[in-house]
Amino acid sequence: MSSPDIIKVITARRVWDSRGRPSVEVDVVLASGVFGRAIAPAGASRGSNEAIDLRDGGTVLGGFGVEKALHAIRTEIADCLIGRSCFDQTDIDEALIALDGTRLKSRLGGNATIATSMAVAHAAAAAAGLPLWRYLAGDRPVHLPMPMIQVFGGGAHAGRRIDVQDFLMIPIGAASFDQAITMTAEVYRAAGLVMQEAGLLRGVADEGGWWPEFTANEQALQKAVQAIERAGLRPGEDVVLAIDVAASQFEQNGQYHLAADGRKLDTAGLIDHLELWCRNYPILSLEDPLAETDHAGMQAVTLRLGANRQIIGDDYLVTSAPRVEAAAAGAYCNAVLIKPNQVGTLTETRAALDAGIRAGFRTIVSARSGETEDVTIVHLAVGWGADQLKVGSFARSERMAKWNEALRIEESLGRTASFVGRGAIGGLRQPGRRP
Repeated sequence: MSSPDIIKVITARRVWDSRGRPSVEVDVVLASGVFGRAIAPAGASRGSNEAIDLRDGGTVLGGFGVEKALHAIRTEIADCLIGRSCFDQTDIDEALIALDGTRLKSRLGGNATIATSMAVAHAAAAAAGLPLWRYLAGDRPVHLPMPMIQVFGGGAHAGRRIDVQDFLMIPIGAASFDQAITMTAEVYRAAGLVMQEAGLLRGVADEGGWWPEFTANEQALQKAVQAIERAGLRPGEDVVLAIDVAASQFEQNGQYHLAADGRKLDTAGLIDHLELWCRNYPILSLEDPLAETDHAGMQAVTLRLGANRQIIGDDYLVTSAPRVEAAAAGAYCNAVLIKPNQVGTLTETRAALDAGIRAGFRTIVSARSGETEDVTIVHLAVGWGADQLKVGSFARSERMAKWNEALRIEESLGRTASFVGRGAIGGLRQPGRRP
C-alpha cells in the first residue's frame, strides 16, 4: 500500500481573477484522500526578469487564455510529480524547475508552476493536520505582520491617471493586527469622503484603492494626509505613508516622464523630487523608486534616504535570492518584496526571503494586482515570519479575503498572538557598502 503522503492525482482547471481574466487553479490529491488547492495570481506591472505566465495568445479572451498552462499541468507536471511525497517541497520544486528548463519558467509557465507548488504545500499541511502557516513555521513562534494598504491607485492600476502606482498607508500605531485593520478602515473611509467632497473621485482601482482624478502626483500625498487626520489619527505617529513608485513604468531612455506633473527628470532629479516629498510628508517606505535597470540610481537613493526609510526592491529584485544578495552587497536597497509568482515555486520564494533576512532587509510578502480568493500569501507571511503584508487596498473581496484570513490567524493564537509592530517598518540595514 502506498504511503498516505504520496501525490496520487493532480487536477488543473481554469478559474477567473479579479480582472475577469483566466487563471490557473490546481488541486493536489494525496493517497490518503486529503488535498491542497491554490490559484496563481497575475501582475499588471511586472519586472523583466520575473517568471512568465504561459498564455494562449490569439484573440480569444484577449489572448489571456490558459489552456496551454492547464495542458502542461495535466500532462508533464502530473507525470513528473505523481508518486512523490508532498512533504518534500524542495524535491517537488526542484523537479518543476528542471522539468521547465528555462530561466523564467516560460516553457511550462510560471502560473502553472506556482499554482502547483502552492497546492503541494497546502496538501502537505492538510496531511499534517495543521493550518498552512503553522506547518510552515514548525515549532517557531510566529507574529502577525504589519499591513501595508493601498489608499489611492495609480499607474498601471488606475489607467495611468497619475504616474506613481500606489499611495499606501501603514498603521504603525496599532498594537495588534485587528487594531491595524480597524485603523485602516477609518482612513480608507475618510479618504473616500475627502475625494468625493473635492470632486476628485472616479471610482475604485484594480487593487481596491480609490481611483483619483488628480492633476498632479503630489495631490495623492496631500489627500492621504487629510484622510488620516479626518479619521482622527496622527500622520507620522499613528499612520505613515508608503509609495510604490514603480519607476520602470515611466522611464524612457534614462528619463523619468511624470506625465501628471508635466515634467521629465533624470535620475538625480527624480531622487531630489522623492527626497522633497519625504521631507514634506510622513513617507517611510519607497518601492522601486528608480527603474529596474537604474542600478546607480537605486544605490544613490538608498544611500541618501535608506537610513530611516525602506527602499524596497520589487521589479528590481523579482523575488530572486541571487538578486537580493547582489543588492545587499552593493547597498542598492534595504527591503525586499516577496511575490511567489515572480519566481514560480515556493522553494525559490523562501530562498529570496531568507536572503533578505540574512542581509538585514525588511521583508514584505505581497499579492498581485490580478488576484483571487486564494489566501496562501497570508500563511506564507505568518509562517515564514515576514515583517509586512501587502495585498492591495481595503475593498474588493479578493483583498478582504486576505485581511480576514490574517484576522482569523490572530484570533486562533489567542493570548499568544504577537504583532510585529512599528519596529518592522523603516530602514534597517545601514547603506553605504559599495559593490
